[in-house]
Amino acid sequence: MSGRLPMNRLQFVVPVRLSRGPGHPIKEIEGVAEAIAFLREWPAGRRGPVFNCAMNCCLAADAGQISTDDARRSFAGFIRISGMLVDERIGHYVVDHSHERPMRRSA
Repeated sequence: MSGRLPMNRLQFVVPVRLSRGPGHPIKEIEGVAEAIAFLREWPAGRRGPVFNCAMNCCLAADAGQISTDDARRSFAGFIRISGMLVDERIGHYVVDHSHERPMRRSA
């Protein structure tokens, strides 16, 4: 026996690493239950469609309706768009500019 506990079906294979910004500690969300708890603490005034998608996916995974991997992807997407995702490879924040409109060039 390796000494490790068996993996819970709702545990993420790779934790989602996040931080609220420079000077704040890095937190690892390791499964669906932790993701739901994190989302429940999110300020009501800052909840939008991406938040709702992440919450719905995590609740659906908890109910066995979707895979844990799908819930992780949705939660990680919310964390990325919120600017809190820490890149697992280099330990830096990942900034998502995909929601910004491209600048138009003058003719």
